[in-house]
Amino acid sequence: MTTVADHLLARMPKSPPIPPPKIRRVDIVVFPGVQLLDVSGPLQVFATANDEADKELGFRPYSLHVVANGASVTSSSGLRIEVEPLASKSSLDTVIVAGGPGSDNAANCPEVRAWLRKRAPQARRVASVCTGAFVLASAGLLEKCRATTHWAYCDELSRRFPTITVEPDPIFVRDGRVWTSAGVTAGIDLALALVEEDMGRAIALAVARYLVVFLKRPGGQAQFSRALSLQRADDRFGALHDWIDSNLVGDLSLAVLAERCGMSERSFSRHYLAATGNTPARSIERLRVDAACRLLTDTGLPAKRIAKRCGFRSEETMRRSFVRTVGVAPQQYRARFGT
Repeated sequence: MTTVADHLLARMPKSPPIPPPKIRRVDIVVFPGVQLLDVSGPLQVFATANDEADKELGFRPYSLHVVANGASVTSSSGLRIEVEPLASKSSLDTVIVAGGPGSDNAANCPEVRAWLRKRAPQARRVASVCTGAFVLASAGLLEKCRATTHWAYCDELSRRFPTITVEPDPIFVRDGRVWTSAGVTAGIDLALALVEEDMGRAIALAVARYLVVFLKRPGGQAQFSRALSLQRADDRFGALHDWIDSNLVGDLSLAVLAERCGMSERSFSRHYLAATGNTPARSIERLRVDAACRLLTDTGLPAKRIAKRCGFRSEETMRRSFVRTVGVAPQQYRARFGT
């Protein structure tokens, strides 16, 4: 006998099934001579994200795999890493190519290039750490992309792959589904950004706190480079830059600079911009900042005296130049790098 309650229960809509949590496969590509921190840094970020998500959400979102063309590789520090083969059948969410001294050989390895060309289109996103950008570029994956790499290799990346728009200052760059990061520990910053995109800010922040790192590091990688000034050995105005460096508190007006080069002011400005990509005023600022960086790290002089010695009008003018050029204030720079 069917009751009214039975009839109503039968007509009630069934609850939709709860979809299983999405597990994202992350392949970190390594090679002989890989920089160990390029591998272990991102790997630890994702592993800690698994721990934090398991506590908060009850599942581990990442399936982590270190892959290579071979059974094992030896890192540049001498530590051997056991790896998985370059698989082509499993579903793939993220590919990260590590960097290191062996990146040139990896970039020229037919098996690595072929695997990347096949697998990258199947992945949701592709990334590199440090000089891993050269490996992605050799596989044609950075064509007409914005990208970065370790500050010491940005010029080389731009020279070897002229279709890439190389940005030397960011800690990492995202161009659509392609991510590239600066040197070594910048892989941690990159991985945190990937976790934040996937799992939200709360999980990413919990990972950063556990690892005792910034979720978003202040400033760009220019703050870590002692090559803030111009490439003096190769550019047309190298002798002029050396003279400016020795006369930072003198008259550096456009008229004086043009006269030293035997040009009119208009001609000098045009040729200088074409040769360096900077205006004379911007180059003078960079040379002054570079000199101030040396004094901040190598001496105990107060910032006011450093500003005067480097030709800045005031300590505040130097601070603004630092923030614009290096991404941090002079006192922050000294706190990080001063002896």
